[in-house]
Amino acid sequence: MPEVSDGSTSPGVSRRGVLAGAGAAAVTVLGTGDAEAQAAPEAFGPVTVRPGDLRYDNLLRGNNFRFAGRPDEIRVVGSTEQVVRAVQEAVRTGRRVAVRSGGHCFENFTADPAVRMLLDLSPMNAVGYDAGRRAFAVQPGATLGHVYRTLLTGWGVTIPGGSCPEVGAGGHFTGGGYGALSRRYGSVVDHLYGVEVVVVDRDGTARAVVATREPDDPNRDLWWAHTGGGGGNFGVVTRFWLRSPGATGTDPSRLLPPAPRRMVQHVVIWSWEHMTEQALTGLMRNFGNWHERNSAPGSPHAGLYGLLQPSHRAGGTVMLVAQIDADLPGADGMVTGFVSAVTDGVDLTPAYDQRRTMPWLHRMTWPGSGEPGDVLTRRYKIKAGYLRRGFTETQLAAIYRNLKNDTGGPGAGLLLVGYGGQARAVAPGATAIAQRDVVMKAVYQTIWEEEKHDTANLAWVREFYRDVYAGTGGVPVPGEVDDGSYINYPDADLADPAWNTSGVPAHTLYYKDNYPRLQRVKARWDPRDVFRHALSIEPPKAR
Repeated sequence: MPEVSDGSTSPGVSRRGVLAGAGAAAVTVLGTGDAEAQAAPEAFGPVTVRPGDLRYDNLLRGNNFRFAGRPDEIRVVGSTEQVVRAVQEAVRTGRRVAVRSGGHCFENFTADPAVRMLLDLSPMNAVGYDAGRRAFAVQPGATLGHVYRTLLTGWGVTIPGGSCPEVGAGGHFTGGGYGALSRRYGSVVDHLYGVEVVVVDRDGTARAVVATREPDDPNRDLWWAHTGGGGGNFGVVTRFWLRSPGATGTDPSRLLPPAPRRMVQHVVIWSWEHMTEQALTGLMRNFGNWHERNSAPGSPHAGLYGLLQPSHRAGGTVMLVAQIDADLPGADGMVTGFVSAVTDGVDLTPAYDQRRTMPWLHRMTWPGSGEPGDVLTRRYKIKAGYLRRGFTETQLAAIYRNLKNDTGGPGAGLLLVGYGGQARAVAPGATAIAQRDVVMKAVYQTIWEEEKHDTANLAWVREFYRDVYAGTGGVPVPGEVDDGSYINYPDADLADPAWNTSGVPAHTLYYKDNYPRLQRVKARWDPRDVFRHALSIEPPKAR
């Protein structure tokens, strides 16, 4: 989770603004030259935790219990300056360093056995308004739930991020970030104004740099790389600044999208007991057709967010969810039309069918979201693919075949997520997110609790994925239907020739034509390849 600064004093200390840490009162931060300057609270840490310390095992794991490294130390840091010192020490002593903010990485990027220093950024959780930059400052350890609550409470604004409130901003933002408001407002990084990143120069010097989207910013390429290039590639992000493109003036309430007041949510659940191939493929086909028709930028239906989640037969259910800002014109009718379109011609009686209107913040921050991490010792493997249109008939048949077989468990299944809309209004090269002409994301997942079930669960989801993409070497090769995968759902199998027989490398599946530019940014800002993992950006090869 890299971020950059120009080497000047840390933002928030050099500018007047307001920062709010989770669980702490808002702190006014004044410029050091102001007569009324007040001392900011002393930053947390650094705290160094080594094996044998009672805190070590408590801080070791992220939320995927499949992975646990054994670093020499876990360095818990609370400021940009502490990060600079920690990275400098790691470089000086020749130790591999990895960075964790929320701990939701789907692979072992922070638990690789080669990692000797794990940087824990969780205390860096401030969210506030930076008047000097006319942008909202968010530190990487802030969870999405804290970000939503603070932005709404303070200014009535929000960002189009994910629906899992315990995810950390650091990883979510750097990979692009999306959620229930993305069809209406685009991806999170479409509102990213700048980043502060601790980088390591060619001579081994660690320093903080600020990069913004301003056309004349000499560090602009580093900003661009963080608009979807993924975390752990270029440095350690210590702060993000958010302001919507085209937003003017100094009124903070007009610099990011307004938060919805209320949300309409409609949930329909069917039992697998009477599920036929015709019914399930009909639901998926209709879901894809609706998104093909209603995902253009500016579409009147761009405010509606839909999910279709068929579990494996062992899980027992197929669920359809529709969400929309209750105050959008015609919101209720759009939900009705969406549910009718997805269920058209499907002869099934729902086991559950309910529509509710609730405060928007309640839904976005309520615990128990059902995402990985809600249950202790949860283990999971997740794979993904972008869709430019609905699945082919061959793919639909493969999905039904794998969801109905005897090898999947109750935590296995597929999740189809609505995308497109305003996210398609941005050119593929304007940010590091190359997949702009897509209408859905597909998530293949299996979740379980005990280590003894690892082999069976991994085999099921890998074979499921390979079967769906059998026509393109077992992976979603960009083409008429598929369009690669999303780096925030990292899958090391895409770099494994045993599971990717397409001849298309993982970096193309994730970044397409943006990869060479990301490599150039890597060469400039991380020339020693200090920040790396199983799917990291590789420096360009010398000619």
